[in-house]
Amino acid sequence: MKNPDIPITDDHIHIDPRNGRGLAAARDFQRAGGTHLFLVSKPSSSFGIVPVTGEEFREVFDETIAVAGAVRELGLTVFVVLGVHPAEVTRLSAHSSLDDAIVVMKRGLDIAGEYIAEGSAVALKSGRPHYDVPPAILDASNEVLSHALSRASRLGCAVQIHAESGPCTDVVDRARRAGLPAYRVVKHYATPDTPLTPSMIATHPAIPGLAASGRQFTMESDYMDENSRPGAVIGPKSVPRATFRLISEGLITADDAHRIHSETPALVYGVEISR
Repeated sequence: MKNPDIPITDDHIHIDPRNGRGLAAARDFQRAGGTHLFLVSKPSSSFGIVPVTGEEFREVFDETIAVAGAVRELGLTVFVVLGVHPAEVTRLSAHSSLDDAIVVMKRGLDIAGEYIAEGSAVALKSGRPHYDVPPAILDASNEVLSHALSRASRLGCAVQIHAESGPCTDVVDRARRAGLPAYRVVKHYATPDTPLTPSMIATHPAIPGLAASGRQFTMESDYMDENSRPGAVIGPKSVPRATFRLISEGLITADDAHRIHSETPALVYGVEISR
């Protein structure tokens, strides 16, 4: 079942011709009924890069933008999200000091901001490790996250955060102090209890209830597009298939789907999403 009047948006997906299926994955998304996607830059490790100054992130960002261009040629609408994966702090601090890692990650975010300012991307990516880390690493991560929120406030853009499972309630105050409305902070791989804008994995059982409540949220696959991990986290067809299944089973309405896939991402990211 497909509804040609409803845009279908994957809020967090990777398309990686270097390490994965590349355009074949994007075609799978399209054939399943997908229309719009937020293409998120991968960690520097996916490209064999160990950033030393932060300028090295340009290679990651340039490749992400090039991939976005190739995906657009298929007829899909692509919005690019660029930034520094929070797990970089662990990797970088193993090669240098923690203070140096903070400087490099902040510089990477500043460079991502340059692409947003010129219109090549629409949002920043930041966060903190989703795994247990020592207090010093957590403090460093929060410093980098606050830098991302401040940068986003100045740019007038949204931030996708990758962080620990749970509500991340403290980020509301961090965003407020940075001058960024909390609804413009997207909790990637979210749980329903977050006060931020949740981006829900398409198979999450809470989606019908959230939709019925009128909650503003988006859906994602977090498809990694890595041949070494096929189908992780879930496949590129998942968002459209899950949406159409939920509609056909009466678990969400077409209006719910429109709010999830068009109204909410348009509000959060300041983009236009329509068929």
